[in-house]
Amino acid sequence: MDNSEFFVGLDIGTSSIKVVVAESSDDKLNVVGVGSERSEGVSRGVIVDIDKAAGAIKRAVKRAETQANITIHDVVVGISANMLQIEKCQGMIAVGSESKEITENDVRQVMAAAMVQNLPSEREVVSLIPRQFSVDGFNNIKDPRGMIGVRLEMKGIIYTAPKTIVHNTKKAIQLAGLNIVHKVISPMALSQVVLNDGESGFGSVIIDMGAGQTTASVVHDYNLKLSTVDFEGGHYVTHDISVVLNTTVENADQLKVYYGNADPDETSSDETISVEVVGKSDPEQISEQYISEIIEARLEQIFNRLKSPLENSGALSLPGGIVLTGGVAATPNIEELARKVFGVKVRSYVPSQMGMRHPSYALGLGLVTYASRLNDIGIIADNVVNGATINQNNSTPQPVAKAKQVVEPEPTNKKIPDEIEKSNTPKAKKRKGMDKFRDFWSKFFD
Repeated sequence: MDNSEFFVGLDIGTSSIKVVVAESSDDKLNVVGVGSERSEGVSRGVIVDIDKAAGAIKRAVKRAETQANITIHDVVVGISANMLQIEKCQGMIAVGSESKEITENDVRQVMAAAMVQNLPSEREVVSLIPRQFSVDGFNNIKDPRGMIGVRLEMKGIIYTAPKTIVHNTKKAIQLAGLNIVHKVISPMALSQVVLNDGESGFGSVIIDMGAGQTTASVVHDYNLKLSTVDFEGGHYVTHDISVVLNTTVENADQLKVYYGNADPDETSSDETISVEVVGKSDPEQISEQYISEIIEARLEQIFNRLKSPLENSGALSLPGGIVLTGGVAATPNIEELARKVFGVKVRSYVPSQMGMRHPSYALGLGLVTYASRLNDIGIIADNVVNGATINQNNSTPQPVAKAKQVVEPEPTNKKIPDEIEKSNTPKAKKRKGMDKFRDFWSKFFD
């Protein structure tokens, strides 16, 4: 069965690899299959053994194929935000056709011109977000195709990552027999599902709590503006329990999953658990409260390290607050701990789809949602980033690669704003109590 009407999200995590298959029908996205497999060859969200990672990807895809009853060829893959850099870009070209009508090939050329940056040799563009086009000085154009003009300009944002991360990801997926349709920076995909429209527009912080690392990302005006990574996650919580209780990592992981709590006050010191201790024949009795204290200490340490860059950027003043997701976000009472550390409103996100009701599936769902919402300009930008052919002679352009392989719903009403201004927009002047934000974006993007 052909999967051209399906979107397949591939989340390559430190502890597990998840595959989410969704079908787009009548502008609705329905999850029809999920596959999950224990990760191999991945450390702190980055592939370190390509062959092992490829094998795990194959197994996860096979599970999803069985459940969805399709054969998977193309995937949308999430790229870790490790060492992510975000930069503004701008390009301009002269419209080459005799009729001066702007074609798809002109759009590709101006995107390619905008991507001409003095990037270090070790970095690669992962994503290009066009924010506005201008035709002969007329601004705020979202799709210039079909218009008449002699000068076409584009302003946007590019996201770059280390080539090693991108190359290892692409190589492992190719070895698994798959083709990458879209590469998406993971926090961008997460924002599609964990934030509502108001939170994406006015600004929020997403904290993705994985096994190998914890990523805090700032989303404002529907775009990713800042991302910072702490290289500790759920595995470190397990390690702490193992070391403190002198038990195996396997036992520690079970204790974390079944008895873990981020608030010792919500546990009982009288309720005890039998724990097998290395070097002793008889198990020891450990209270739930003691286990909770171990967990709280590590999570609080992670939050405190993330707090500094978020405070310095002004992100903790954004009205959307913080949204927790990722596998560690399933820890009971973790929201209360985050509220205590960050001093802002906090909530957790858990997918509502059957078979995915755990925060660890948020990224997989976000990837297919991101792909399904891409409009024509987004698809063209993705193809330019991925090396689609650009006809410099302005003859009839080649079709956009892979555009026919997906079912595109109507573009969402989410509007990517015009050029970022410090606080000069009418919207900013109308908001009361927003003085704290006036210097926020200027620190990073001006």
